[in-house]
Amino acid sequence: PFLLPGHVTLANQILITCVFVISLDLILGYAGIASVGHAAPFGFGAYVAGLLAKYGWGEPISGLLCAGLAGGMVGIASSFLLRGNDITRLMVTLGITLMLHELANRLVSVTGGADGLTDVSMWKMLGLFSFDLEGRTAFYYCLSILFLVFWSSRRIVASPLGLSLRGIREGAGRMPAIGSPIRVRIAAIYTISCVFAGIAGGLFAQTTQFVGTDSLSFLRSADLVIMLVLGGVGWLYGGILGAAIFIIAQDILSTLNPAYWHFWLGTLLVVIVLLARGGIGGAAAAFSSALRAKSA
Repeated sequence: PFLLPGHVTLANQILITCVFVISLDLILGYAGIASVGHAAPFGFGAYVAGLLAKYGWGEPISGLLCAGLAGGMVGIASSFLLRGNDITRLMVTLGITLMLHELANRLVSVTGGADGLTDVSMWKMLGLFSFDLEGRTAFYYCLSILFLVFWSSRRIVASPLGLSLRGIREGAGRMPAIGSPIRVRIAAIYTISCVFAGIAGGLFAQTTQFVGTDSLSFLRSADLVIMLVLGGVGWLYGGILGAAIFIIAQDILSTLNPAYWHFWLGTLLVVIVLLARGGIGGAAAAFSSALRAKSA
């Protein structure tokens, strides 16, 4: 807000997306659960937070908690369907997202359908700070939530649950031998991940004060996977780095070439993936290791 006051809205978008990408990294990077339908808890949480604000309850923090609970409900309901191989999981998560998207499109009286949910009015943050048009209050709000989600995620991946998830990712057939219940662990981390995705959706609804059916679209889930791969899978900082680079590149390229910016963005992604194995985070780690080996 002080150095680049004209880009606060873009910064808010980056912060919200960082929360969203971290939620995917917990299941894809640490548990090895492939998903292309992570927009389901995100969009459901966004609609819950938006509907609460529209119909008289615009308190941000409690609304955000409700959005997280809504995302967790989606996670609990769908976690027991995550069986079989990666292809099966991909189809299950994609199918759930498509169903919720069509449901939001049909329930026009509740969600606004294709026109989106409007008239989302937020109360002042802590009763003191209003959500201004410049986005300053939203920036500090989103930054605080990102910090809490990142801190919680680091505690989770360093806990016995996080270590067992890495064991499941590396060799699921061996984990029952040490008494680790695979399905329970997968259901737990998937639910936690969906809670964080719901929180990201709630932030999106509260800061933009609008929710559209695109929050439940497949493209949102696809962009999320691209950001994670770009920054580095299985490295929480990689999600933050990938989200920032993707959104900033998208903003710059769409300004320079409004008609063909997708081509240049695709070219950038292909070059980075081919040259930086393991994403930008993996390339930085390899470069750092090479420097240490040379100095030694």
